[in-house]
Formats: sequence, structure tokens, C-alpha cells
Amino acid sequence: MDKKLIGVDLGGTNMRAGLVYDGIIEKVFASPVPVTENWKEVMDQLIEVISNVFSTEVEGIGIGVPGVVDSKTGVVYDIQNIPSWKEVAVGTILSDHFKVPVFVNNDANCFAVGERFYGAGKEFDDFVGLITGTGLGAGIIKWGHLLPDQNCGAGEFGMIPYLEENYEFYCSGQFFKNKAGLDGAEVARRADSGDEQALNLFAEYGKHLANAIKSIIFAIDPAAIIIGGSVSKSFSYYEKAMKKELATFPYSGVVEKLVIKPSQMPEIAILGAAALNFNKQQLIENNYKYA
Repeated sequence: MDKKLIGVDLGGTNMRAGLVYDGIIEKVFASPVPVTENWKEVMDQLIEVISNVFSTEVEGIGIGVPGVVDSKTGVVYDIQNIPSWKEVAVGTILSDHFKVPVFVNNDANCFAVGERFYGAGKEFDDFVGLITGTGLGAGIIKWGHLLPDQNCGAGEFGMIPYLEENYEFYCSGQFFKNKAGLDGAEVARRADSGDEQALNLFAEYGKHLANAIKSIIFAIDPAAIIIGGSVSKSFSYYEKAMKKELATFPYSGVVEKLVIKPSQMPEIAILGAAALNFNKQQLIENNYKYA
């Protein structure tokens, strides 16, 4: 993994590019995402951000976006924070500009790939990287590589109907906003000071998350689930309730073997995007189609 790569995190308000070498981020440049209806203005800004960390030694670029992406073609069909990006050939545009391979995927898949190569996922050939932030998404690592999807829908467990809404409504930061009118960070601050209401909110959240994990087990049966995103920082507050609910799973032996842990990688968005390059190489070596 001794290649110089660039990983880009196209977040909700900022775009951040990092120069990565051997798992270490050597340089980062960030800029606000332009508020504009012109897709090209956003692309021009992204090119400028990448240019600030680019060098002739860079062998590949990875882009993580919070939206719907065809990872085989690098086309972004829909992205939450950039409404003007509808069927934009991000991969081709950037590859033509920088003259290196460019891989584009959604942020949950980048998270899973990053954990596989740099984080807790190195221990497992089969695991799910679950992002619990403003939304709920998952990247699936199977047989050591990112599970290919056919129509951009793999890992979208948040959209599965649950109670009156779906899992995303109850298992992401949306839960705290909908239930108490607070964001997850504020609930965490209150829990830090022992606020009973905040602690109860996390307990309820843990129960809902456990039910989402049950669905993942039925569908994937992974060896581990690694949880990332902003809500994962409060793992200790909902872990007990989550495990209590998981204990009701009909096949107890499955849950007993399942490893569930929060991510310990603070810059996993950049690292995961960069690691898309390694995932492609691994798939080529194993004669798999690229996801």
C-alpha cells in the first residue's frame, strides 16, 4: 500500500482532499461546498481543492459522496448536499483533468473500505461498515472486498421500512431531532453531565439500532459490524441497550459470535476514499468485477 493517493470527502458543507501515503494523511486542503445551481462551478471548486494536494507522484484519486453513485462508471446520480449534480460523470471529468485513475463511491462504502485497509476491519474478511450520522448507510465487505452492487442499492438498510417510518428515521441522528428536537451532539453533551432524559434517549436509540442490526444479520450474517458516523462517538451510552435487544435474536449463537465495535479512525472519510484504489486492485487480482 505504498502508493501516494488522494482521498476526497465531499461532505455536507465542506469538500476535503487529503494526500495519503501508507495510511498516513500527509496534507489536507478544505473548502466550503459552493452554494450554486451550476454543477460546473462545484466541479471547478473540487478540482481546485484536489489540485492543492496533488503532485506528479499521485497514482490515484478516490471520491466519497453522500449520495447515489454508479461506482463502475463514476457517475453521480444524486447527492444530498449538491442538488445540481444529476448524472454528472465525476470520475471521467477528474480522470481527464488529472490523468490518473479516479474512483467514486458513496460515503458508506468508502467507510467500509477504509476500515478494511486501515482500521478495525483488517481483522475480518466479512463485515459491515455502518454509518450512523445524518442518515444511515452501510458498506458490505465480503470475502475481503467491497460487495459489488448492480443498481447502486447495496447496503441501503436505512431505507427498510420500520415502525411508522424506516430504519434511518430511528437509527441515525434524525432520531434525536425527531424525538427531542435536539441534535445528537447536544444529547451527548447532556448525557455527559448525567441528564436522565438524554441517557434514556440513547437507550431507546440503542434498541432501534439493534433491530436494524438484526435485519443486517438476517441478510448478510457478517463476522463484525463496525459503526462510524457522528452518533458512533456516543457508543458507550447506547451499547448496553443495544446488546440487551440483540439478545432477543432468535439464533443466540449468531449474536454471541458477532463483533460490534465503534470506529477508531478520525479521518476515515479521506482514508476510505483513498482506499478505493486498493479495493479496485484487489478485485482485479481476484478476478472480480469492480464495485
